[in-house]
Amino acid sequence: MNLFETTLRLKGFPIQEAKKRLAEIQKIPTTDYETYVMDSRQKVFDYHLRENPFYQSFIGNKTIKKWEDVPVLTKSDLQTPLKQRLSNGFSNKNSYTSKTSGSSGTPLFFAKDKFCHAMTWAVIINRFGWHGVDLDASLQARFYGIPLDFKGYQKERLKDKLSNRYRFPIFDLSEEKLEEFLSVFRRKKFDYINGHTSSIVLFAKYLQKKNLLLKSVCPTLKKCIVTSEMLYDTDKKLLEKQLGVPIVNEYGASELDLLAFTNAEDEFQVNNETLFIEILDKNNQTVKSGNPGRIVVTSLYNKAHPFIRYDIGDIGVLDETSTLKKPILKKLIGRSNDTAVLKGGKTVPGHTFYYVTKSIVEEDGNVKEFVVEQTALDAFTIVYVSEVVLSAKDLKKIEVALSKYIGADLNINYERLEVLDRNNRGKLKQFISKIDRRNEP
Repeated sequence: MNLFETTLRLKGFPIQEAKKRLAEIQKIPTTDYETYVMDSRQKVFDYHLRENPFYQSFIGNKTIKKWEDVPVLTKSDLQTPLKQRLSNGFSNKNSYTSKTSGSSGTPLFFAKDKFCHAMTWAVIINRFGWHGVDLDASLQARFYGIPLDFKGYQKERLKDKLSNRYRFPIFDLSEEKLEEFLSVFRRKKFDYINGHTSSIVLFAKYLQKKNLLLKSVCPTLKKCIVTSEMLYDTDKKLLEKQLGVPIVNEYGASELDLLAFTNAEDEFQVNNETLFIEILDKNNQTVKSGNPGRIVVTSLYNKAHPFIRYDIGDIGVLDETSTLKKPILKKLIGRSNDTAVLKGGKTVPGHTFYYVTKSIVEEDGNVKEFVVEQTALDAFTIVYVSEVVLSAKDLKKIEVALSKYIGADLNINYERLEVLDRNNRGKLKQFISKIDRRNEP
């Protein structure tokens, strides 16, 4: 067994058993797969209804005759101390516990039983293996944040060493720092890049400015796996051009598992082995494939904590070719709570502002990064990093485009910064609504 898997086992996570179980699931014929999914989701529901006092209280006296009667669980439902949400027999000592990044609001503390956490890693190992990446043997160039406190910093550095990865901290993405990143790529034989989308895109723009192909600088590089943030088609093309390797998109939720991952056919394949994923409308009814809806997830193997019909807060679209055995995520639209509320009650997905603005401000390569902030019902600030201040012509083009796609009578302000703030894990939130905070007494 390799070092990485040995470390998991020493921590009490039965990775070999999990890999064996995952292989068994993947061998289930298409004709029998519906039975596997229906049985698995019913078993985990019955388990928590029997063994979890929190979930018993959540269900209450509701009559559950079919799966669609099971109420949808939201993050707000889980805002109680973690120990009150654990199943009988589970505690912090015999479970894996952690918290989400909080990029969508309040961080969520959660738990997984040890087999469930091992299954999470079994899926990750499997998916990376689709692209020839061995977590133990392949050297990773890691574009992530890192805790700045001594204990957290040392813990992450140890994990880096055990996981065969070199970390590029992304809190400082100045050109001087990006040049240092580039010098490391000249020295080390990286097999793949893994990290936050926006920071790798910024590095690619730096390579574009220098007219460099990263594959030429680091010939051993084979793949780039981006995660944690939206991957737009234009960014994917830029990454492919400047890095010179295939781009793999990873979509996950730390409290759950990998939700979707680019497969060998360049499809965004949904994890249907350890999760049951539904796309629901506002009335919690399943939408037809090809239509957008809320992504609602059931964790099939977590006995320590219930994540049953759990609304993760994202909007997605399943491809029309999807089957229960091989579901494909056609489009990931973004967070459902990232919406702009305008005068008159009109609501617009926040990513619309970002996408429309992006199509203009990046035309000439001047703007490196930007975020859109809503400060009032009719007021937005575009905070950007660029070599030179946006021209009056650029500003006009942005306002015309926003008027066309969003509506007229918007007050658009601009703020140019040297660097954009990322959260403590290095994630960049591309649309931010400040209306609630501004209205607080």
